[in-house]
Amino acid sequence: MFIRKFSFLILFLLISTLSISQNKTTFLYAGRIEKLQNDNVVLIGTASSVSFNFTGNECSIKLQSVDSYEHHNYVAIVLDGKYLGKIKIEKGAAQSFPIKVTSNKKEHHLEIYKNTEAQSGNVLFAGTTAKLTSISSKKKKKIEYIGDSITCAAASDSVDCDKGEYMDHHNGYYAYGPVISREIDVDYLVSSVSGIGMYRNWNDENKEEAIMPEVYQNLYLTKDHSKPKYDFAFQPNIISIALGTNDFSGGDGKKERLPFNAEKYISNYINFIKMLYEHNPKAQIVITNSPMVGGERGIVFEDCLNKVKAAFAADNTHKEIKIFKFKPMTPKGCLGHPDVADQKVMADQYAPFLKKLLNEK
Repeated sequence: MFIRKFSFLILFLLISTLSISQNKTTFLYAGRIEKLQNDNVVLIGTASSVSFNFTGNECSIKLQSVDSYEHHNYVAIVLDGKYLGKIKIEKGAAQSFPIKVTSNKKEHHLEIYKNTEAQSGNVLFAGTTAKLTSISSKKKKKIEYIGDSITCAAASDSVDCDKGEYMDHHNGYYAYGPVISREIDVDYLVSSVSGIGMYRNWNDENKEEAIMPEVYQNLYLTKDHSKPKYDFAFQPNIISIALGTNDFSGGDGKKERLPFNAEKYISNYINFIKMLYEHNPKAQIVITNSPMVGGERGIVFEDCLNKVKAAFAADNTHKEIKIFKFKPMTPKGCLGHPDVADQKVMADQYAPFLKKLLNEK
């Protein structure tokens, strides 16, 4: 009797171990996410994602909008490489969303991308009814995109700009960073916050709101110390930094706005890069201007970037900092932002530059 029980116990442990092993290759996660228990995951940052393979003609996914207050959120769905559009996740309890298959493939690949940014709250992926099969990731080069609302693709869905809320017009799947990364076949991470700057924000002199150097090392891109720290496990080959649009902004014209402080901007930028080097010593850093900052401000902006680069001229430990210049544009999205087509224009400009840099490694 003891031997039979012992054999059953061994069999149970083997099955459990096998299940755990399979679970490790059941889902792939990307971007700023937090893994919870039972294969649940919080999608935090713009275009953070969960993907899996499955068999059968249909399945459902369970999603929930999670924040300190109740509101809706969005994800983008890609099935077998085809973009199916945005799903609106209403406030409240987790909801199930059916996914129907139209192809005749035996195995299907589903990707779920957070379409909104970290500041719009989070999306909880709470499982699927799919008949899961194993999934594996290919080793690719990596790019991290650090930025503001432009990098978030905020206000890029430009239909009915006068209707709905701010998050209704996000489309992070079509932000220039993810578009570039799919085009040149690299893994990516988006660390961006609308309205944020290097030393001040769009309408705040760093008095009430946190700036990027203050939130970057928090996984959730906030100053909430109850949240986990970012672990820097991604280790990108290239870190692209596009911050300055809000530093140069005049704000809303109502709140007090001080003249642009070049010295403070440059100093904060240099210290931010030093922090990035501490965690990503092998990364190639690229700093960019903004397609939305032109004229005299654009000249000052480029001068600041040149001075940031010059500050590391004697640094023989890290790769030489590169500067990329977007061409000026008249954005066609909501609230004076680039729309999806404008994001593609930016991607087309930037992709060859980044691809060349990657090929040099």
